[in-house]
Amino acid sequence: MYQKKILFFFFLLLMGVAFAQPSYETLQERPNEKTFKGWLTRATLEQESSFTWMQENYKAYQPHTAGLQLLRQYKDSVRFLVFMGTWCEDSHFIIPRFFAMADAAGLAADRISLAGVDRNKTTWGQLSATLQVDLVPTIIVYRQGKELGRVIEYGRYGQFDREIGEIIQKGFQQ
Repeated sequence: MYQKKILFFFFLLLMGVAFAQPSYETLQERPNEKTFKGWLTRATLEQESSFTWMQENYKAYQPHTAGLQLLRQYKDSVRFLVFMGTWCEDSHFIIPRFFAMADAAGLAADRISLAGVDRNKTTWGQLSATLQVDLVPTIIVYRQGKELGRVIEYGRYGQFDREIGEIIQKGFQQ
């Protein structure tokens, strides 16, 4: 049942992209703060002039060597579903670095789906509740529609990229 939900999710995502309708809404949950809720793209984050954290933290990324190597090795066999808050300082730090890691590994952009959540950690279609996402950022790693694991916020070690590598390694050893 869970795997069917994931496949259905990816179908909905493809349909949303195919019809190119607005994929997110902008909320003003607090003064001087923009919350993007819905399906986001990297370009959406990079083009928002108030999101200076995007470029700053992208440039500051220093990869965990083993994590990057494993992503590079299996980049054509994994997909990522990433939940973030454009209001969240942890997301400001990790998400640009995640994109820097993806670039360094040669991961295709269509292998990353990015969902923006509001301060209640909700996004469209109850997806965050269905997948039990309570904290952001949450990076979920998939292989053939099956979840291999997830990194929540900074992860167990404070190195999200190291943990992504470990998830991938464990998923391909099974």
